Amino acid sequence: MDKQFEILSKEIVYQGFFRMEKYRLKHTLFGGGWSAEITRELFMRGSCVAVLLYDPDADKVVLIEQFRTGAILNPDRAWLVEIVAGAIEEGESAEDVAYRESLEEAGCEIQQLMVINKFYTTPGAFSEWITLFCGKVDSTHVGGIHGLDHEDEDIWVRTVDFDEAYLMLQNGEIESAIPIIAIQWLALNRQKLKLEWKDIKRKG
Repeated sequence: MDKQFEILSKEIVYQGFFRMEKYRLKHTLFGGGWSAEITRELFMRGSCVAVLLYDPDADKVVLIEQFRTGAILNPDRAWLVEIVAGAIEEGESAEDVAYRESLEEAGCEIQQLMVINKFYTTPGAFSEWITLFCGKVDSTHVGGIHGLDHEDEDIWVRTVDFDEAYLMLQNGEIESAIPIIAIQWLALNRQKLKLEWKDIKRKG
């Protein structure tokens, strides 16, 4: 199949804290030929970063909790347990954002950083492209309330044992997709990661 698409028109239908664009387009079909003209709205989120902060020596994960507008249709669960995340601004790399957001949102200095994966979060309607990292931290003094006032952030930070974090996932206490993916990845790679980062510390 020769995969092609054609954008017939594009317009900005909303510009606020976020932007929404409206497209008229068509694309080739698996069975041959072209689709009919279709209209779709696209929520422009851009490229973002998320970081699972992990202390391999204490076997602890850094979790944050904050109010999320996207969850207000379920009022009892409008505060979501998540991991550090943020948008990539012009001139920044994904790694730059990982280090910056870890300090701003959790007061954590990353000692080692590795990419877990890169993926679209909701490609049916959002342009958001995530680079998901795991960051090695010392969790000894991590906790409290963090975030930037000028961004209206009110973020509660805590550390939990990995087993507790995984139990929270199993019990449905973690309902946001990105931390679910990150904690499941850590469950599969935790022992290997602890050995790898222990070796790095020893060599240093």
